[in-house]
Parts: sequence; structure tokens; C-alpha cells
Amino acid sequence: MPLRLSSLFLRTLREDPVDADVASHRLLVRAGYIRRAAPGIYTWLPLGLNVLRKVEAVVREEMNAIGAQEVHFPALLPREPYEVSNRWTEYGENLFRLKDRKGADYLLAPTHEEMFTLLVKDMYSSYKDLPAMLYQIQTKYRDEARPRAGLLRGREFIMKDSYSFDIDDAGLDESYAKHRAAYVRIFERLGLPIVAVSAQSGAMGGSRSEEFMHPTPIGEDTFVRTAGGYAANVEAVTTVPPEPIGYDGAPAAQVHKTPNSPTIDTLVARSNELHPRETGQWTAADTLKNVVLSVNLPGGDKQLVAVGLPGDREIDIKRVEAGIGEVLGVGGELEVEPASDDQLRARPEIVKGYLGPGMTPDDAVLGAKSQSEIPYFVDPRVVPGTSWITGANVSEMHVYGLIAGRDFTWDGTLEACSVRAGDQAPDGSGALEIARGVEMGHVFQLGRLYAEALGLKVLDQNGKLVTVTMGSYGIGVTRALAAVAEHYHDDKGLLWPRNLAPADVHVVATGKGTEVLEAAEEIVREIEDAGLSVLFDDRPKTSPGVKFGDAELLGVPTVLVIGRGLKDGLLEVRDRRSGDSRDIARDQVVQELRSELAGDPHPESDEAR
Repeated sequence: MPLRLSSLFLRTLREDPVDADVASHRLLVRAGYIRRAAPGIYTWLPLGLNVLRKVEAVVREEMNAIGAQEVHFPALLPREPYEVSNRWTEYGENLFRLKDRKGADYLLAPTHEEMFTLLVKDMYSSYKDLPAMLYQIQTKYRDEARPRAGLLRGREFIMKDSYSFDIDDAGLDESYAKHRAAYVRIFERLGLPIVAVSAQSGAMGGSRSEEFMHPTPIGEDTFVRTAGGYAANVEAVTTVPPEPIGYDGAPAAQVHKTPNSPTIDTLVARSNELHPRETGQWTAADTLKNVVLSVNLPGGDKQLVAVGLPGDREIDIKRVEAGIGEVLGVGGELEVEPASDDQLRARPEIVKGYLGPGMTPDDAVLGAKSQSEIPYFVDPRVVPGTSWITGANVSEMHVYGLIAGRDFTWDGTLEACSVRAGDQAPDGSGALEIARGVEMGHVFQLGRLYAEALGLKVLDQNGKLVTVTMGSYGIGVTRALAAVAEHYHDDKGLLWPRNLAPADVHVVATGKGTEVLEAAEEIVREIEDAGLSVLFDDRPKTSPGVKFGDAELLGVPTVLVIGRGLKDGLLEVRDRRSGDSRDIARDQVVQELRSELAGDPHPESDEAR
């Protein structure tokens, strides 16, 4: 049966919704594909559900093709498995938690590693049962602090998550490669340009990790790439540190007055004014900036840390978050923010604006390890032998010629600086380029992290119990739909790829009287009998201008207009993407439409990397 606009549960809007800040959000709401239910939560309407099912079908077909089997878990889950893996705590405020009437703790699943692991543990006990690959397409929940961009970052979303189970690492490598190749095919079929980038595993744990990034100016993620083929999320970029410098014979550090110089800019200006050097002007690169941060630990406690980095660089909180758990010896994702004024005032060793590595309010900083309980980390650019101007931990005083490794030490190295275009790639492939993107998929080699925690073991060929090794692979299904809408649209509306459009043909009947509508009904039956799906604008009292405006907004690639040319045996076929139109003979309509639909489903897409 055709989708008839006269009865379809649909209302298009002429104005953009006030809360929509990206094109996909505006157009999916205006075209009646989705409706907002709450911040970050959306209701799917018939046309939106139609497109969503087609996206799911692409994902499902490619997963089935690599031998993965579909299962379906509940979204409402008990606390206990997540307590065992420690993610009940590690997920922090991102987790939706609730209690039943008996007071038992539950959660709305953000992801399902624990449940997949326990399912396999329950059913499999021998190496003969492996390898196994299981997947589901299911709703997930995360309490985003700032949901934005419609479906691109919501609190409720649909995700395909799959998991591989292998007896050894070689098997995991093979399962990982199969999933990675399937992802490339999925995004090619969706028409989405993709760059596969090295990534951090975060709360998921594991070793090898890659994100599939869709480059777009509205992306909230930053990634880098080089002409030589390197690509990585900024959180995963490792700094190429300078070589250590010998400091035998270097002059002793000196403390100088630097009035009114609490910032890097004022410090540089004051240094050139009051303490000039013969070898040229002081610059921000000569200074060591020390930043105090507050880390939200699992359980709710806060830990202050200080980070030293070159003064010409800005601190990147996301990069700090990616590595702070490891250097502190704490698992899971940790949120980091600048220390508050109250936190700073509570620590007398912190002299705001004049903080140095030692954090002691006297000259004992020279040659002394940190006297503070606050851990002190440095960016990899701070290597032994480098000389710095930095705070003396006394108001309006700075130390000149403070040498790393001689005059101060640190508790660890932490990737803290923002990545800049022109920085060198860690693999030697050249200078980094900065790009924005949306994460569409993520693949992890989890290894034995969850299997160890939850006791997933099987008997190997020698009858010995061994721990299964796992992989985890996710694709944001609703996010993919939004990304397609973002990539394929113009100022008039959506431009769906043919394989994802809600119908093969949008038939528009125009003209007064019943003759055109009766002929349109007959033509629609012929088209559907030929196996093509139809979105039929059969509204009898709607003007042609409104009908054509809705056709442009809804975005079906092929529009068939049945109107005034009918008396001459002619119909009009419009290409929504190009705007071109041509007349076809009434008795050739099915043949012409089949030819029209045989084209490339997404001719503008770039090749996936």
C-alpha cells in the first residue's frame, strides 16, 4: 500500500524548531520524521521509522554476512554485573540509576559488555564452542549533561553493539578484522565518508581501539590526520618529545621580582622589561605554566592535581581526561575541570598566578622534590635539561633558569597540551592537520578485561581452563541516520540516498477535479505492482506549491508529477538532487522509473578510508 499524505501521520513545519542548532535536527523535525519528547529524547514518526529501519537493515545485513548472530537484551538491568566490572561507579553521573519497589538497584544500560559476557559464560564451556560473534540493535541510555544536535547526541539512542569471543589473541585479531571490514562496507552503503582513526578505549578498557569518524564542520570531536596516512582522535595523539638536554655546567636558577604578572602574557612582558636576555626576547615558549585541576574520582571524591606545560600551549581537558586515570592508578572515565577558587583557597601552598613545580612558599623549591600532597605531572615536552621561567610559589616572584630534572622532578608524564596543526605525527608521517567529525562507530580489542572480571573461562584443547578474549564493536544507528541527513540536504530540505529514502518514488497529483487524481491512483497501482514503493501526495485541497514544497522537504530522490501534461499522455519526472526534470510517456512510466532508480544510491559520497 502507498503511503498516502492524505492519511499519513505527518505534519510538516515551515519554521525551524527553536532548539535546533544543526541542519539534520531542523530538517528531521520540520519534515515530520521525528518529534522532541524531552531534551535529548525523540519520538519516531512513520516516515522517520521507515528510514531508521532501512539503516538498521544495512547494519544487520553486514553483520550477518560476517557470521555474527543477533540477540536482544533488556535495557533495564540489575546493578550486580556492573558492580563486578566496577562500571556502576566508573560511569558516574552518565548512568541512569533507579530502584524497584523492593529497593534493589537497577540501571538503564549505556552498553552491554557485562550481559554479553555472562550470556556466553552461561552457555559455552569449551574451545569447541568458539569463536562466537553476537550482536544486537537496541536502545541505550546515557544521562548526557548537554544533549545537543538532535539525534547526534541524545540521552536515548539506538546502537548496534556486537561482541566477539575467541580462545586466543590470534582469533581476536581475526574477529576484529572482520568487524572493521564490515564497518567500512556499512558506511559505504549509507553513503557516509569515513576516516578510521586511532582512539583511546576509555571506560571500555582493552588494547587496540579505532573510531570511525565522519568529517563534518558540526562535529564535536576533533581528530588529526597527515598526508602520509596517520589518523587519530586528538585524545589518542602521542607527543613526539624533544631529546633530553645535558645540564652539566648550567647556571643556577635565580628568583626575580615580577610584579603584576599572574598570566603568561604579563609574565613575558614583565620579563622582557625587567630581566631582558642577550640572546633575544623572552616568549611564552620559555615559560612553564602550572595548572591546578580537580579530578572527580569514582565514588564522588575530588582529587587536585597540578600539570606543568609550556606556556605557549593551552591545556586540553579531554586529553587530560583520557590519561589521568592511568597516571593516578584509577580505572574508568574520570571527569576533570579547573580547580575552583574555593579549592585553591583551601590549599595555602597554591599561590594563584605564581605557582611553581615545588608548590612550597619559599626558595626551597630549587633542588627539591614536590613538598605538596598534590600530584604534579608534566606534559611530555618537559624533558630533563629544559630550562624554564616559572612561578616561585611566592606572590609576584618567578624563577628563571629552572631546569627540569635538576631543580624539580615530577610524579608522572601526562598528555595535557592541545594538539595544533603543524605538530609532528608520532609515526613520522609528517605534520598534523586538524579536522572536526562525528564518531559513527568504535571498535575495541577488549582482551580479557571483562572475561576475567566475570569469570568467562572455557576448557582449551588440553583440558585446561583459559580465559576467553573479547572484542567490542559499536555503531550509533540513530546517529548514522542523523549524519546522513546532515550530509545530504540543501536549503530546501532533505536529499536521502535512494537506498534509505522512505519511498522509491514521491508521486504528486496536481490539478483540479477528479480526473487527475483517478489517473494518479491507477499509475500508483502500476508502480507498486512493479515492486516499487510510493509516497503518494493525494491531498485533494492542497495547492501545488505546498505539495512541491513538501516534496522538497521530505527528500525522496525521484518525484513523479501527474498534472496538466496528462491530457497529452505525459508525466513529469523530477530529480530532487539536481533539480532537473523531464517528461515521460504515460505508458512508459514503470520502465522509466526503474531506469531512474537504477542509478548510484549516493553519488556524492566519498570513498570510506
